Amino acid sequence: MGSGFSSWCTTLCLVVSALMCAQDGDARRVAKWQEEDKDKYDHTDSSVHIFFTIDNLKTGKSLPICFSYQSSTKSYLLSREEANSIPFSSEKLPYLLELFSFSKDSPQAKAMEYTLKHCELEPIEGETRFCATSLESMLDSARGVFGLDTEFKLLTTSSLTKPTPLQNYTILEVPQEIFAPKSIACHSMPYPYAVFYCHGQENKNRLFEISLGGEDGEKVEAVAVCHMDTSQWDADHVSFRVLKIKPGDSPVCHFFPLDNLVWVPLPT
Repeated sequence: MGSGFSSWCTTLCLVVSALMCAQDGDARRVAKWQEEDKDKYDHTDSSVHIFFTIDNLKTGKSLPICFSYQSSTKSYLLSREEANSIPFSSEKLPYLLELFSFSKDSPQAKAMEYTLKHCELEPIEGETRFCATSLESMLDSARGVFGLDTEFKLLTTSSLTKPTPLQNYTILEVPQEIFAPKSIACHSMPYPYAVFYCHGQENKNRLFEISLGGEDGEKVEAVAVCHMDTSQWDADHVSFRVLKIKPGDSPVCHFFPLDNLVWVPLPT
């Protein structure tokens, strides 16, 4: 019990550090979504310069990549108790808009509606899917996927400095594959406080850690995933337009933004 609790606390600290979430003031403060930043709230407007094919995983290969924070608004992490005290449902959207003082036609309202509806989608066959509104709920859900007695680690894309929004990056070394029968990727979502959409498919993804060098000298230690089976994906998925392929044609790979998390179990 003691060692398990200690391990849980250590993992929690690692997540907070990875997200750089040491905010000033009380956690009850939510993100101050300013009207002048309204172009940031459209989650669907995220950069498309993260997709590539598995054939591109070669040393010396150069790719145009945009390493950014997927949710560019400043969101605050809530405790489980705080998060559970706030409804998280599209049915409650009118109440939530009133709670956060957003008009129903505002960019913030559209972003909240997008996130709530995305979190309510049914998983496809063989997929695990959940949304976490606190770190505690994220870790508990991950434990439920991997097994209560399974230890797991966190992978993130990292850079020593803020990367240039879009530039060509060269693969510096042979990509290192992370062999894991299961993995869970958690993507930050636009919302007044920190919300993560997490999903994974058993034995249908391949994870890689990739060292990249930018044109400006920036070095990024990136995490990327290749989805080996896309036959059940929506035909309108942006990756198909970018890569000019159709569902099931070939694996779709993408780099993870800087504020995303990937959980993998440790070898037993």
